[in-house]
Amino acid sequence: MNREKNTIVIKYGGNAMVNESLKQSILGNVVDLHNAGYRIVIVHGGGPFINAILDKVQIQSEFIGGHRKTTPEAMKYIEMALKGEVNTSLVGRMNALGAKAVGLSGKDGGMITTKKRFHYEGERQIDLGQVADVASVQPEILNDLLDKNYIPIVACVSADKDGNSFNINADMMAGAIAGALNADYLVLTDVDGIRKDKDDPTSLIREVSIGQIPEMMKSVIVGGMIPKIESCQIAIEAGSKRARIINGTKPGQLVEAINTTNQIGTTITK
Repeated sequence: MNREKNTIVIKYGGNAMVNESLKQSILGNVVDLHNAGYRIVIVHGGGPFINAILDKVQIQSEFIGGHRKTTPEAMKYIEMALKGEVNTSLVGRMNALGAKAVGLSGKDGGMITTKKRFHYEGERQIDLGQVADVASVQPEILNDLLDKNYIPIVACVSADKDGNSFNINADMMAGAIAGALNADYLVLTDVDGIRKDKDDPTSLIREVSIGQIPEMMKSVIVGGMIPKIESCQIAIEAGSKRARIINGTKPGQLVEAINTTNQIGTTITK
């Protein structure tokens, strides 16, 4: 068993997932890092693919507090998209690039214990259906695969104690897994990191401590960046060495963020 090289958890999604040339470049970079000896876990969502299959079967999506309200019928198709389409496609592509990838979800090996999520508007509790948060992570199956030189690719689905499937926010699941593995955590986004002004690329913030985040949530961290920063908090507080937000539309940043001392993206530390 050799765990001298760093473990890296990569949250993969956004434009880098739907653009075919970007996808090939990023997965190629992941294989390069793996070949250099890094232990790598990929955690993915698949919003565009879920939207497509739900549209096809004419199931309407309702978002509440940024989470997709999930009926049992919708969950069946969400799982089909995440595990049957996205996960198997990523595994196939990685293996074609010469890696040894294994597709998983939070169900496998009891990896993810779920906690049903509710949305609150004041004191009003809203049931989101089959949507859950991560209650705990049992990383043994991931470490077993990593020790044998596999790349686990994890879909953001798990089950409760009765075997019912639940949809989990991919950012939150990735952060929890990174923390459980004491890993470096990389979040691929469509921008270079956190900006003081979200519309000004020159206003990039290079380093943030988790103690600064609550104040930044009031102004700097907005929209789709909120769950990504929350996932970084989860990772750091649970044991990650650091978290870094980088631009997934610039594939070279993935290798550069790991293999150089250059300040790439935004680094979140304790």
